[in-house]
Amino acid sequence: MKNPKYWLFLRFFQKIVLLLPHSWGVALGGWVGLLLWAVDRSHVDAAESRCVKILGVGVSLARGIVRRSYRNLGRGAAEFLRFPVMKGSFDRYVHVHGESHLTKILEEGKGAVLLTAHFGNWELSGARLAEMGYPINAIGASQRHDVITELIASLRQSAGVRLLGKGFDLRRSVECLKRGEFLGVLLDQDPRDQGIIVPFLGIPASTPPGPVKMVCKRDARMVPVFIVRRHGGPHHDLYILPPLEGKEGKPFGEDLEESLRQCNDVLSSWIERYPDHWMWLYHRWASTTKE
Repeated sequence: MKNPKYWLFLRFFQKIVLLLPHSWGVALGGWVGLLLWAVDRSHVDAAESRCVKILGVGVSLARGIVRRSYRNLGRGAAEFLRFPVMKGSFDRYVHVHGESHLTKILEEGKGAVLLTAHFGNWELSGARLAEMGYPINAIGASQRHDVITELIASLRQSAGVRLLGKGFDLRRSVECLKRGEFLGVLLDQDPRDQGIIVPFLGIPASTPPGPVKMVCKRDARMVPVFIVRRHGGPHHDLYILPPLEGKEGKPFGEDLEESLRQCNDVLSSWIERYPDHWMWLYHRWASTTKE
């Protein structure tokens, strides 16, 4: 472990939020996020510049968006670390809209990719759906430090989310769709030369084609899912949208570039609607811009 201080702080933070009432733990997470915003100036400055460029807003407005984004990340981290004690009570904090889209897919015997981004508390989305009895799978999140990777895996499993190994495992991902299960995918990542370039928030971005290819190969569904925090508190609304459909009567995924464009368009529309719910500190366009 190259950075033990970071790990020790994370474990200490988890112990504190596990002891606190839920709303207090979430509030503490918001203050920790604000503290990080205040001290992480190099990343904050880059995020604010990115926000100005992408959204076309002024510096002061961008600063407020990024500050609230950091606070939401802190709140989300507190909630994620509390998963072991939240199990069985996710319904108290997450109200689901559009569940009929998932039940219809199950009735048809189809699998689905649940399309989302680093938006809101994406981990809580999977936990809530798993608690409702849906077969939710997640791709392993490989982090810089193994202990962080293992912590993320254990927290997801504590909420009933099934893991498909470390990194993107194509074979196991296809198999879960074949079984009629659901696979959560964060598509707002930069696969560099392994991706296909289509606009994301209006700027060309390398986009992972794998999830769309899987949906087309297995005749599965691509279902956008977004979670929105209510007024900075512990309660959320989880929106399940209708499955994306191909253009001009074609099956979704047959026209790969157009289907990726549709995915990025729906992600972009929700980020534009709730800009402080997205993780601006991540450079989504690293391989296509010179920032």
